[in-house]
Amino acid sequence: MTLVQLMAIMPYAGQRAALFLAPLNAAMAEFGIDTPLRQAAFLAQVGHESGQLRYARELASGVAYEGRADLGNVIAGDGVRFKGRGLLQVTGRANYAACGVALRLDLLSRPELLEQTLHACRSAGWFWQSRGLNALADAGDQERVTRRVNGGLNGLADRLALYQKARKVLA
Repeated sequence: MTLVQLMAIMPYAGQRAALFLAPLNAAMAEFGIDTPLRQAAFLAQVGHESGQLRYARELASGVAYEGRADLGNVIAGDGVRFKGRGLLQVTGRANYAACGVALRLDLLSRPELLEQTLHACRSAGWFWQSRGLNALADAGDQERVTRRVNGGLNGLADRLALYQKARKVLA
């Protein structure tokens, strides 16, 4: 993907597009997001979850995740400490632990590492691969991709619009 393509897909990224271009391309290569269909689906989800590369940390406080055993948040303060970070918003102690092992980062001690450009991109690639999203992208099933990324269909219209734009740009 070129800078021109990335900016066409995510125009609100502005100058941040240049910062994210190489790490995004590297993450897509590392995690097998290597066809136009996969890349379009991935970039649509990344675009929505990160506000078109403007946010690598969830805007909400994380209090809503407090005590969520399904996320591994079993220690007081885990909800805030392990709120969404990275371009696909890795959330919860258990996900941070798994991501940390995969990327060889101590995310339990330093969760803010996922806010750094390289780690934000790699964590998104890891999340994508670990959830089997290439197969869903290959099938063109954006609703199921969205459910696995978001847990529901929040922002589906925006994700679909980004997907259609990415499909045209990457064709």
